[in-house]
Amino acid sequence: MKSLSKVVLVVVLAVAPVASFAQSASSLSRAQVRAQLVQVESAGYDLRDGLHYPQNIQAAEAKVEAQNAAAKDAASAYGGEVDGTSRSGHAGGF
Repeated sequence: MKSLSKVVLVVVLAVAPVASFAQSASSLSRAQVRAQLVQVESAGYDLRDGLHYPQNIQAAEAKVEAQNAAAKDAASAYGGEVDGTSRSGHAGGF
């Protein structure tokens, strides 16, 4: 029984470092977290308002997402709609 507990202990100690690094690939830097906090605060979130905590942070995050989506759409837009027609490959009466 003692050998079984030693084996279990060794396996747990061997696996623990692997599990602790499982989330390090997608971690944010301190500067990124600070930038997100500033962005949410500029959208109207107040850290000191604990009374309305979940609603306020969710509303501010939704506002930030909408602003980011609008900025992304504006950056990828090609221009406005054009009214009219075009002819391609038709000699039609000239």
